[in-house]
Amino acid sequence: MRILHTSDWHLGRSFHRVDLVQAQADVLDHLVGVVRSEGVDVVLVAGDVYDRALPPVDVVALLDDALARLAATGAAVVLSSGNHDSPRRLGFAARLLEAARVHVRTDHERLAEPVLLEDRNGPVAIYPLPYLEPALVADPLGAARSHTAVLQAAMSRVREDLAARPAGTRSVVAAHAFVAGGAGCDSERDISVGGVGLVPAAVFDGVDYVALGHLHGRQRLADAVRYSGSPLAYSFSETAHTKGCWLVELGPRGLASVEPVDAPVARPLARLRGRLEDLLTGPGHEPAERAWCQVTLTDPERPAEAMRRVRSRFPHTLELRFAPEGGGAAPEQTYASRVAGRDDLSVCCGFLEHVRGRAASAEEVGLLRSGLERGRLAEPLRVPDPAADPAGAEVWEAAG
Repeated sequence: MRILHTSDWHLGRSFHRVDLVQAQADVLDHLVGVVRSEGVDVVLVAGDVYDRALPPVDVVALLDDALARLAATGAAVVLSSGNHDSPRRLGFAARLLEAARVHVRTDHERLAEPVLLEDRNGPVAIYPLPYLEPALVADPLGAARSHTAVLQAAMSRVREDLAARPAGTRSVVAAHAFVAGGAGCDSERDISVGGVGLVPAAVFDGVDYVALGHLHGRQRLADAVRYSGSPLAYSFSETAHTKGCWLVELGPRGLASVEPVDAPVARPLARLRGRLEDLLTGPGHEPAERAWCQVTLTDPERPAEAMRRVRSRFPHTLELRFAPEGGGAAPEQTYASRVAGRDDLSVCCGFLEHVRGRAASAEEVGLLRSGLERGRLAEPLRVPDPAADPAGAEVWEAAG
């Protein structure tokens, strides 16, 4: 039996305000193609199908289309909810979908009810565990309020059911959790409770393969315990990730092989650091010219029109940071002591100098004075147009 292990689609998520719906549609097209070309029998999605509990209507349509096309390949689809999903909304019509071999599991009451499939070697029991929030399921499961305790309780039920199955039944568990030994990144929502969110991998002992979701890097914790990771990058902390999924093959006695399947890359990520002029002229940065970029400038003073100049070479820059070389920490002062005896204009100019490392120009002082006067008169504040008013845009950029 060939199983495609994927997770963390996060449909509807953006990347630094860039809409990713088309990129996500391309990834789903890729998955359908892999299912067909590799003769996949089961597509296993280990949680975080949507990025939020109330996904936009176009994102719901995207999932609807993807499930229909996956089912049309003849493969079974087994999908469970993650910590980003609304179990009740994602699980709507789950019983009806089973008639089309699309198995959606979001209910903790069905933990010990496997999706039963068959190949020439006999039965395979797949247990898709939804994300188990300790505060909600600990009491019904008779467990302490921790991730480890609720998953131990869930796995006890799984093992009890598996023990009653015919000898030789192969088993797969899907779970959405932070398992010890996994490497996290910035785009994952914290699911810790009281600072304790890690679950030992030994919780899952006794099954042939464990398909994990939640962490966004594709990684192996053991031969039979793996994260597929997200198929797209959702933060610059994922720059070094190779995105994709796992193609898992079960033989007559259990796990036979696991092979990586790489996902298409809509646009690569790059992290650049250095002085502005060096970044604009350095030949080693050519690959970043087509990438989504996070740029950290180390100039001693914050350069004027920094974002415009950075984008002149790296047009897809999404995040601009400043870390001046040799910048030391200023002496600790209270806010009251820093503004004591200073008028509003002086405070504003001081803030501007503090955040960018150089004093306000005469033109900028004039803009700030005008803004303060309008504020006192309750006039609406005009947001500067960067093209028509570069100096005003520079003040706005520094302040916001």
